[in-house]
Amino acid sequence: MDRLEAMTIVLLTVEKGSLTAAAKALNMPLPTVSRKISELETYLGTKLLQRSTRKLTLTDAGESYVNGIRRIMEDIDEVERAASGEYTTPRGELVLTAPMLFGQMYILPIVTDFLAAYPEINVRLLLSDHNLHLYDDHVDMAVRLGALPDSGMIATRVGSMDTLVCASPDLLAAHGLPKHPKDLETLPCVVFAGPSTTTWSFQEPETKRRFEVNIAPRLSVTGAEAAIQAALRRTGLTRVFRYHCADALRAGTLVQVLQDFDVDPVPVHLVHAAHGLLPLKMRVFLDFAASRLRSVLSKLK
Repeated sequence: MDRLEAMTIVLLTVEKGSLTAAAKALNMPLPTVSRKISELETYLGTKLLQRSTRKLTLTDAGESYVNGIRRIMEDIDEVERAASGEYTTPRGELVLTAPMLFGQMYILPIVTDFLAAYPEINVRLLLSDHNLHLYDDHVDMAVRLGALPDSGMIATRVGSMDTLVCASPDLLAAHGLPKHPKDLETLPCVVFAGPSTTTWSFQEPETKRRFEVNIAPRLSVTGAEAAIQAALRRTGLTRVFRYHCADALRAGTLVQVLQDFDVDPVPVHLVHAAHGLLPLKMRVFLDFAASRLRSVLSKLK
C-alpha cells in the first residue's frame, strides 16, 4: 500500500464530499478509490469515513487523521517549493480569487502587469462573488471585502469600500428625492445578492445608531452590473459598492442619495493562509498588489 497516495485520496474525498467526486478529480476508477481507502482503514485498524448513498461523514478518528494529513501535505508542499527554488526565485503557479466585478476592474490589470514583471510566474485568477475556501479550493491568496471572520488567515489591509444608494436623475425627478431611508419603503428599488439585499442598513448622522429598512423591490437581480443597468434605465434606486457605480457617478448618469445615512465603509484585505514561510511568488505579489490597490481605492473616496 502506498500510504502517501492513500492519504491524498482520503483528503481529496473529504474536500470533494464524495468518493465519486474524488475519483473524477483523480481520474481513477471509483472501485479503486474505495479499495485504497479501505486498505488504509485496515492498516490503521479504525474507520475513517462513514459512507452511505447520500452523504459521507468523518468519524472522530477520521477527523483527527484528516487534520493531521493536512499538516503533512502542507509540510510536503513547503519542502517541494523549497527544492524547486520557490523560496529563492519567484516562480510557479499563483492561484488568486476576487469578487467578480472588483476582480475584473482592479485585480486583472494588476495581474497582467505582474505577469509582465515576473515571467516565471503563471497566475490562475478565479473570479466569484462567493468566497472560495483557501484550503479546500487550493487558493493562495484572496481579495476579501467586509469584516473578516476570526480565523487562522493572515490579512493585509489595502483600503476600504463604502456602500451607497444611487438612482438616475430622471427617476428622482419623477418620484422625488428621498430625505430619509424610510422613504425607500415606498419608492421603486432594485436589489441584488451582496450589499443590496432586501434589508438595507443605515445609521443616524448624529448618534451613529444603526437601523434597517425593509425594501420591497420592483426588481431583483443576481449581479451588481444588472442592478446598475436597471438603475440607469430608471427602474429604481439601488444599493451597491461604490466601485460598482463609480463611472456612472462621474458621468452624472447616476447620483448618490441619502449620503448622511451611509454606514461606515467596509475594509478590503488581501488574505492568505498562515502556515510556514511564504513562497516568494506570494511575497512578491503581495508587495506588488498591495501598494497598487491602496492607490486605486484611495481615489474612489
